[in-house]
Amino acid sequence: MIGIIGAMEEEVAKLKELCEDREEIQKGPYFFVKGKLSGKEVVLCKAGIGKVNAAACTQALIDTFSPSQILNTGVAGAIAEEIHVLDLLVSKDAVQYDMDATEFGYPLGQIPREEDLAFPAEEKMIEKALAVGKTMQDFHTFLGRVATGDCFVSSQEKKEFLRKEFQASCCEMEGAAIAQIARKNGVPFLILRFISDEANTKAPMTYTEFERKAIAQSVDFVLEFLK
Repeated sequence: MIGIIGAMEEEVAKLKELCEDREEIQKGPYFFVKGKLSGKEVVLCKAGIGKVNAAACTQALIDTFSPSQILNTGVAGAIAEEIHVLDLLVSKDAVQYDMDATEFGYPLGQIPREEDLAFPAEEKMIEKALAVGKTMQDFHTFLGRVATGDCFVSSQEKKEFLRKEFQASCCEMEGAAIAQIARKNGVPFLILRFISDEANTKAPMTYTEFERKAIAQSVDFVLEFLK
């Protein structure tokens, strides 16, 4: 079974609607939809926005369903110069850029007493996503680092910081938290992010304009990925 997590209901609503043999299950504050997509057994959930929501939902999903893989789908702001609105970023790894224990000698982004600075995605999932991306004509697919923090990035200064300090390709608010919990539990994961804005001063307007299209592309991609 593959666990699919989105931060917002609109990121998973269409996938829930398309589920065959659909079953709804509540676990604490989370409402899971179990069923089949593209012939594969899946369980879908809206986590809520931000790292704490994402981590809590991921652990609840793992405890309840013991998924073989976790796929985190959603939208993000572009950080790398070559990535633009409606392109796809496939995670190489993910880092929590707002973790700062540098006063104790840790690199910026390193969680104290944890092994990983960045949490690496599962290689076979990466390979499959990149292969699916090559078959898509409407956007470009990139492999790179996801930078996660509890902040909507909308300044050129912050964008440049994430690019130079972390070599980030995109920024968002959940991926690295999901990655951390998946890794602690030994569950392979992958983050998929369609670009809704370019994380600059125009980001709030661009996000509003392109969010729906980016989510629609995400749904189509996930269905192909599952085949």
